[in-house]
Amino acid sequence: MQPEHRDRLVQETLDKYTRYVNAGLAKLYRFANVMTVEWEASGAIIHDVHGKEYIDCSGGPAVFNVGHRHPKVIAAVKEQLDRMPMSVRAMPRKPEADLAELLAQITPGELQYTFFANSGTEANEGALKLARLATGRTEFVAAEGAFHGKTMGALSASGREKYKAPFQPLVPGFTHVSFGDLEAMARAVTDRTAAVILEPIQGENGVIVPPDGYLWGVRKICDQRGALLILDEVQTGLGRTGRMFACEHWGVVPDILTMAKALGGGVMPIGAFTGRPALWKALETNPYLHSSTFGGNPLACAAGIATIRVIQDERLVERAADLGTYLLQRLEALARRHPATVKQVRGKGLLVGVEFTDPDIVLLVTAEALQRGVIVFYSLNNPSTFRLAPPLVITRPQLDRAVEALEEAVAATEALLAEVPSEAQAPS
Repeated sequence: MQPEHRDRLVQETLDKYTRYVNAGLAKLYRFANVMTVEWEASGAIIHDVHGKEYIDCSGGPAVFNVGHRHPKVIAAVKEQLDRMPMSVRAMPRKPEADLAELLAQITPGELQYTFFANSGTEANEGALKLARLATGRTEFVAAEGAFHGKTMGALSASGREKYKAPFQPLVPGFTHVSFGDLEAMARAVTDRTAAVILEPIQGENGVIVPPDGYLWGVRKICDQRGALLILDEVQTGLGRTGRMFACEHWGVVPDILTMAKALGGGVMPIGAFTGRPALWKALETNPYLHSSTFGGNPLACAAGIATIRVIQDERLVERAADLGTYLLQRLEALARRHPATVKQVRGKGLLVGVEFTDPDIVLLVTAEALQRGVIVFYSLNNPSTFRLAPPLVITRPQLDRAVEALEEAVAATEALLAEVPSEAQAPS
């Protein structure tokens, strides 16, 4: 493609965003000087339409655990595509049954039955419905700063008012308490509580890792009050934190576990919630009480099966733990060199948050990093923090290049901010 054709393609794409997608989003891209279009990807590398290379440290976020376009996932989806892309839903579907069996094997404890949806928010909606159905109760306890999705039930469980206020009234019966505060949790959970819903590590809130003993304490409170425990592993699951599921760091088994993002291998959208057998009794009498036209479709399930096998065969869980320790050490060293700008680095495995002293700094650093060929996203519920959730197949040299570029971005931002006071004081 000739350079002038690439430039025209970029302009046409941004113009179509303005006219047909979202004018505000197009304005944001232009403001951040993102005058390009993503074009192709492989492993941990993205190329834009101009051929520029980027190291993907956002992962979608947390979608591309097995990397972009993993050949085994692509092959599995192509094979299914040639056989039967979508289901008529009049007969049992082998890919769905096989993936459900795999999830029963890799999820902790006695979690056994799975319902397949198309996204994380749908998985959480289904989990909330199942909790109400199985317990006969209607109230829920969630955490401040939580992010469970943006459909009505999942949004009601989420913990940032900015995204909730325009849609009030939301689903009633949700109480929010401080994440990590067991005393507040104990006061909030009552004999009317159907379930507590938590992320084992709050991803969208800036990668907040709970105190040791917190999840165990919540599990105990739920057991004492007869409430269920739903753990949202949409972002933390499938090897991301150095365990197959993050709750395994603390040895806690939920009653329902939700997942999505990485389950489709970065090739197909798929979500799921997996639960204990006793809960599924509530769905046996009427198996269509909760349903989805495209949930459990053959293409998505083929991708899910291949993804889990890649994670196991390539030992990506262990890889995430090893590289995560290395990445944390490098970023902590960066933070020590920039104490006025970087407030804290935290995380587990290859899910790491870098918190800055001001949310405006995050926007500047992410823009500077993009210009240097590194993709990171700020956190929706904590705009002072950006996350790193790179593909688990990323190499150590790629991480080194990414950290070096991030430090250059921090230094450039500091230099820019240093000029602001003198400009502000300059005579008119």
